[in-house]
Amino acid sequence: AGRSNGLELRVESRTQILGTTRPPSFHRVSKKSLLLTRTTTTRGEPPLKKLQKKFTSFFVEVEKDTDNYGDCEKLAKAFLQEMSTFEIPLLKSKAVVDANVREKENFNELKDDINRQIVQAQADIEDLKKLLEESKIERQHKEECEAIRKLIAAQPPRSETQKMITELEKEIAALDAENTAGSRLLELRKKQFALLLHVVDELQNTIEEEQKSLVEEMRLATEELKNGIEDASGGSDAMVVD
Repeated sequence: AGRSNGLELRVESRTQILGTTRPPSFHRVSKKSLLLTRTTTTRGEPPLKKLQKKFTSFFVEVEKDTDNYGDCEKLAKAFLQEMSTFEIPLLKSKAVVDANVREKENFNELKDDINRQIVQAQADIEDLKKLLEESKIERQHKEECEAIRKLIAAQPPRSETQKMITELEKEIAALDAENTAGSRLLELRKKQFALLLHVVDELQNTIEEEQKSLVEEMRLATEELKNGIEDASGGSDAMVVD
């Protein structure tokens, strides 16, 4: 907004300066008065032709051999007056042309100045766009930081958190100790169970061997008993024969 106001003030001041450089005749001279300085006007006799007639009359009077100094002086004054009359619009036209040239130069300078200001304004707009993007990112970061701050503020104080951590560490240490004791007990139970299995296996082998030995003894006893019975039967038969 400040840049736009400055540009409007500069344009207004430049316009005022251009307005002051115009001659007063620039506003008062009409198209009709400008055309009267040319030979293309259709109303009345053209000024250049009138001047030519005055000069011709003066020249013809001078060429006469008669004593006509008074007439020559009168015609000379009329010619000079007509020349002055013809010159005044030319001077006015020249002043108008010069004013127009100066005005054109001033407007060209103003145009260049405006173009420079437009380029600068475009550059400022691009800078403001970048600044706006940076501001958006910064605002997003601030909002994220504020959310994190609120989340942190919702948490218990550090002392309580540290106390909870200490208690948890104690519980973890106790669980580790219990786990270690359980592992040792399990290892002991594994060894005891392995020993028990070994003892059971040995006992089973011993029982099997004893059972085999007992069966063998019973078989031998049975055979001896059988043999004894047979021997006894044979002796009684012999006694009967005798």
